Amino acid sequence: MAKPVMICVAITGSLPKKVDNPAVPISVAEQIESTHEAFEAGATIVHAHVRNDDESPTSDPERFARLKEGLETHCPGMIVQFSTGGRSGAGKTRGGMLPLKPDMASLSVGSNNFPTRVYENPPDLVDWLAAEMLEYGIKPEIEAFDLSHIFKAKEMKDKGQLAGTPYVQFVMGVKNAMPVDREVFDFYIATVHRFFGEDAPWCAAGIGANQIVLNEWAIASGGHARTGMEDNIRLDRATLAPSNAALVKRAVELAERYERPVASWREARALLGLPVAA
Repeated sequence: MAKPVMICVAITGSLPKKVDNPAVPISVAEQIESTHEAFEAGATIVHAHVRNDDESPTSDPERFARLKEGLETHCPGMIVQFSTGGRSGAGKTRGGMLPLKPDMASLSVGSNNFPTRVYENPPDLVDWLAAEMLEYGIKPEIEAFDLSHIFKAKEMKDKGQLAGTPYVQFVMGVKNAMPVDREVFDFYIATVHRFFGEDAPWCAAGIGANQIVLNEWAIASGGHARTGMEDNIRLDRATLAPSNAALVKRAVELAERYERPVASWREARALLGLPVAA
C-alpha cells in the first residue's frame, strides 16, 4: 500500500490581507472556522499565525491560546503547528507562545533573503527556540529555504538539540531565496534521506503559482504537501481561492491521481512520532 500523504494547511500567514482575498481568515474565530473546513477536506496539520485586529502580524500568546483552544475543540486530533517566523516579532518574542505546548512549531535554522528584506535567524535565537521546543515537548518543523539549512538541522540533531527524526520542509519560490528547480528539489530529498534515513518524512511548500507545482512534486515523490492561503491566495491567475479548504481539495485530488491515500490525523501523528491527542 502506498504511503499516506499528510496535507498541511497554512491558513493565514503574516502577509495576505482581506483586500488581497476576502476569504483570508484574520480573526481567531475566522481561523478556527477556516481550519475546520480544511480539516474536513483532508488537512491533518494546521500551520498557524495570528493577527492583530488591524490585520498586522503578531506573536501574542493570548491570541495563540484562544486559537489553540478552538482548534482542539473543533478539529479534534488535528496537529497544531505554531509559527515562530520573523515577521510576527523580534528576538525571543517569536517564541513567546511555545509554553502553550502546541504539537509542533516551525523552526527556521538559518537566515536568507526575502523579497524586500533579510529573514534573520541568528544562531543564538535558533538555539534558544530549539531549546524551548525541547523543554515543552514540541516537534520542530525545520524550514529549509536553502540547502545549508538541511545541513544545519543535521548538526543540531547530532548535538541533541532536536529530538527524534527531524521533519524538514523545503520552501521554494520565495523571491531572492531558493527558486523552484527540480534538480535542487531532488537533491534536497536525497540529502534528507542521507542524513536522517530513508524513512524520514519530509514536506514541500511552493509560493504563489508554484504551490500546485510543489504539491505535485512532493506527492509524486513520496513526501508530504503544504497548501493554504499563507503561500497562495488563488486557484489560478484569474480566480481567487474561495477558502483554504478549496486549496486542500486540490492537494487531495493530486494524492488520488498518484494513488496515495490522504493521511488521517491518527496516521499523521504516527508518521511524525506525535502522541495521540487526549
